[in-house]
Amino acid sequence: MPRIHLGVYLTSGQETRNAVHWALEAGYRAIDSAQMYRNEHEVGSTICSFLASPSNTSNLTRSDIHFTSKLASNTSYPAVRKSIKQSVKQSGLGYIDLFLLHSPYGGREARLASWKAVEDAVAEGEVRTGGVSNFGVKHLQELLASNPRIRPAVNQIEVHPFNTRTNITSFCQQHDILVQAYAPLVRALKMKHPVIRSLSEKYSCTPAQLLLRWSLQHGYVPLPKSVTKDRIIENGQVDGLDIDVKDMEKMDALDEYLVTDWDPVDAD
Repeated sequence: MPRIHLGVYLTSGQETRNAVHWALEAGYRAIDSAQMYRNEHEVGSTICSFLASPSNTSNLTRSDIHFTSKLASNTSYPAVRKSIKQSVKQSGLGYIDLFLLHSPYGGREARLASWKAVEDAVAEGEVRTGGVSNFGVKHLQELLASNPRIRPAVNQIEVHPFNTRTNITSFCQQHDILVQAYAPLVRALKMKHPVIRSLSEKYSCTPAQLLLRWSLQHGYVPLPKSVTKDRIIENGQVDGLDIDVKDMEKMDALDEYLVTDWDPVDAD
């Protein structure tokens, strides 16, 4: 799985197309969408057009690009199977690389029925890998205790230095569940924080690059969102950066359980 994915939450139309094209041009190989974002078609069609264009100087094919989508609501098995098929059709990509249950909402029965639908979508070749999003420890325990045919490969959660969620991230790491970090840039709310500002100066990088590197050094896969070409390019250029252990600890200590969007991890 690619190490950084472009997030396209709250983007639409030409704005989505531009962001995806610029990201692919800049070397990104993964795009994170969702049914609720209503932009699966724009993302998929832009991937296809990029692959067929002169911009594709590396001769990439569909298998080189990682596309994620997510289920809007956990409901019945038939409804979820139908919904996944619709996402595949909307994207126009032939299959979805990673399909997630977007939240734990709906209750135990709906969660487990939805997961069975994801397992069967994998078996049918519509989805390559299944995972979850916004699952708390109790939801992960419930799913693992149900003896699933396929264990969730990913839990995508909001995680950044201002909301480290160590209880969830450590559980995931103990159970070989990859953590994907959404809102890794804290939705730009903390770019001027004294610690972030001073460390970005120390490492000669942007605050965004510092935050992304923090995520990568924890072993997470960050999903930075931007619709600005220069920032998309900058956000992908973090390989030369290495935050030392003491500075990582300094960033870890910024935790204040800051939630920038929704927070379903304790849902029934």
